[in-house]
Amino acid sequence: MADPHMPHHCGSFGVLFLSSLKFQNAANDIGIGIIQPPLQDHPAFDGFGWTWAEHSFGGDSLVFFLIILARYFLAAGGCWYLVRVCRSRVKSASSDLQNRRIRDGIHHDIRLSVLSAAVFALAAAAVLGLQAHGMTRLYADVEPNTWWYLGVSYLTVLILQDAAFYFTHRLFHHPVLYALFHRGHHRSRRPTPWTSFAFDPPEALVQSLFLVLVVMLIPLHLITLLAVLSTMTVWAIVNHLDLEYLPRRFPHHWLGRWVIGPAHHALHHHRPSVHFWLYFTFWDQVCNTHDAGYSTGLNASATTT
Repeated sequence: MADPHMPHHCGSFGVLFLSSLKFQNAANDIGIGIIQPPLQDHPAFDGFGWTWAEHSFGGDSLVFFLIILARYFLAAGGCWYLVRVCRSRVKSASSDLQNRRIRDGIHHDIRLSVLSAAVFALAAAAVLGLQAHGMTRLYADVEPNTWWYLGVSYLTVLILQDAAFYFTHRLFHHPVLYALFHRGHHRSRRPTPWTSFAFDPPEALVQSLFLVLVVMLIPLHLITLLAVLSTMTVWAIVNHLDLEYLPRRFPHHWLGRWVIGPAHHALHHHRPSVHFWLYFTFWDQVCNTHDAGYSTGLNASATTT
């Protein structure tokens, strides 16, 4: 029987590198204007009016930290409020002990998310520094005949991110790495939207470095990068929604076989040896980490929802 913790016959980072080379060549062929500023102290995105004049790494890190933290509290807090509204309309079956454990889990997740925000803020500030030295493939201008590339690059980054997340996530479940990299995220057996950004700092570092690597290798418009980051946030929150007062099939339906949602990811928090994927179920199925009864359970729930 295959070791559920270690990846086998599957790879992702080589795919990222080779795909980036292909995208670089494609971008050059279609004439996308990649920003390649000369070495200078204060380059700028002219198309957006952004400049790094009088900015510092520490100051940029602080600004990004506040932005990321505000986004976390607004998005996760807003979804949690909606879940609580749903709870108020239905008598909860949770005991006082369970409710206390949920509250304790939320407090833990928030503390861990603050640390994650700091790590991602440092990575974002590093991207600004790399851009200042012409070391990223970010660009701001788009030719009229290259708008299609925005969608292609967006989907490509999601697919590559999914692959990288699957294999690193599965690796972090190895007993040697689990305590350092991933145990904090699984402290809440019953995840909530607050769990969506609760990474141990080493895991947050790995995830943020992947994004830094992406902007260094793949030509990306700034809007595409923002779309990827927004998708990460929304998808992570949706995957950690409380299922007690949500239809079990939400938001799957026929897409549940291929797209991950709350029911899919909640099973991972109860059975950590299955369901390592981020957006789609492809690698779980290919690498034999997809729960065999998951699709059957979704189909059976159709008669009750």
